[in-house]
Amino acid sequence: MEWDAEADCVGLLCPLPVLRARKRLLSMAEGEVLRVLATDKMAAIDLPHFCAQAGHRVLSVERAEGCDAYLIQRGPK
Repeated sequence: MEWDAEADCVGLLCPLPVLRARKRLLSMAEGEVLRVLATDKMAAIDLPHFCAQAGHRVLSVERAEGCDAYLIQRGPK
């Protein structure tokens, strides 16, 4: 799947992956896809929880390049 923007959060610990994803998503249009790269294991809990609360959608999570890659679709503003 293709994505429109990427947030490299490799090496960052909670809550930084969520904060960086939030900041990047705020600047994106509804329906665009953000790829978040994260090594923090808490991101597996924190990012989906954040998306559910903020109205975004986690499209997929997969292992890529030694980290977890989350594809998140921007929800309505």
